Amino acid sequence: MRVTFCQGVLAAAIALNLLILYYISRLQQHVLQRHRDHAQPSHPQHLGPLRPGVTLLIRDFEDFENYVSSVVQSFLKQDPELPILVVADSLPYPPLLLPKVPNVQLVILKPSPDQPAFVSRPETYVKTEYVALVPDGVRVESASQLEEMLEELKSSQGKVEMVAAAVHSLLPFRCLHLKVNLKEWTAEYSETPPASKLCTALKGKAVVLLRTRSLFNLSLPLAKPLLTSLFIQTSLRGWSVRLLDRPFSLFHLPLLTSSHNQWKADNLAKSNELRLFRDFGIKQVIVEDGKQQWFGCSKETPRCFGTIHDDTPEYLYQDRWTPPCCLKALRETAKYVINVLETSGVRYWLEGGTLLGAARHQDIIPWDYDVDLGIYLEDVPNCEMLRSAESGSIVDEKGFVWEKAIEGDFYRVQYSEHNHLHVDLWPFYPKNGVMTKDTWMDHRQDVEFPEHFLKPLVPIEFAGFVALVPNNYRSFLELKFGEGVIENPEYPNPAVKSINARR
Repeated sequence: MRVTFCQGVLAAAIALNLLILYYISRLQQHVLQRHRDHAQPSHPQHLGPLRPGVTLLIRDFEDFENYVSSVVQSFLKQDPELPILVVADSLPYPPLLLPKVPNVQLVILKPSPDQPAFVSRPETYVKTEYVALVPDGVRVESASQLEEMLEELKSSQGKVEMVAAAVHSLLPFRCLHLKVNLKEWTAEYSETPPASKLCTALKGKAVVLLRTRSLFNLSLPLAKPLLTSLFIQTSLRGWSVRLLDRPFSLFHLPLLTSSHNQWKADNLAKSNELRLFRDFGIKQVIVEDGKQQWFGCSKETPRCFGTIHDDTPEYLYQDRWTPPCCLKALRETAKYVINVLETSGVRYWLEGGTLLGAARHQDIIPWDYDVDLGIYLEDVPNCEMLRSAESGSIVDEKGFVWEKAIEGDFYRVQYSEHNHLHVDLWPFYPKNGVMTKDTWMDHRQDVEFPEHFLKPLVPIEFAGFVALVPNNYRSFLELKFGEGVIENPEYPNPAVKSINARR
């Protein structure tokens, strides 16, 4: 097809216009990008290239009374170019009087709606390979103290991930071993040998030096209480800290000069500790003297997990077992209920998974969420609490709730009105030498069995006390669950969640 002269001119004009529009568009994009670049700094890469040296990071202080400004001045006196970062949850009030020099910066962790996200991220401002975590009130005695810590860490050649120097104070300082078991929701502290300088946790005030990348690759690098948070996370990674002989000293003793401020600080410390353990999923802490601290549910709070679906509580999906506070409550409830039954003349025995736990662990199965007891139906009238439960739930003098279960013809005793951890009581009766009942659940172990297993009942150690179980309980359990059930543990519904399956 021939192209006329006019058609050629028209095609050339269209191509020229398109080319002009393309370059105008590129120019507009370039101008817009330059405007953005001048309006705010570009987002730095997470932990980009780091230069040699140490950044001082002050996080452990109280807004209402502190010596942060003096701490900063003390270190700057030894090294005016030392990078110093003061990190606070929100803008401190009264304001901190920090030196107005480029190497001293205040970072607020609380995001602001008019600022980009990286502004509230401390790692944005750390440009050195190492970070020293410094508590309030510390005075550096010479410029060599940080250098000594740095040389010690470098010379360890990876054998330790942190070095620390204790701070002189009125409080005792200890080098401890910390074992954290997230599956069991626990943290356990223990003493190290008196002369030991290698720890996995420290008790007391200390300056801690570690690599910047190590710190900011922790899930919550600056959570409070700072050292508690740090050592929980580092112990899970198998890290250790070497305690140096040379300590730092304090400016003032005490740091808080009024009883009111001390009260405020103590309350904040408790609140921070509670939040930290909740965020980390730690519900039991065993301190070095063996005393236990509980951060889970109690009689006054709901239990730690919700409604059970497919016989699989939510904590199993988190690759965790029953929270220790729940196991403690179940043991307490089981012991109490069994005592009431024995006193009332009600024949009982450990049933189902509870009996399996007794045979395997002499305790509740570590991932179980209730306790099951079988009782003789004909003995129910012997127990005042069971008789009363027929007409509605009743709270006894100890705060336990007795009720008839809504799911069927059996009884339930709850830990409290708030906390619904419970013991189920299943009424069986003999029929032609076989124990049966009127309500059956969709569980493979919920089957009839010969009455001879109950004649006689025999004692067994269970959950810290002695309970009664069927004679020849191994055969009883294999009848219900299958051969080898004691030696081969499995979760309640392996089709949904298996004990050997990875998350």
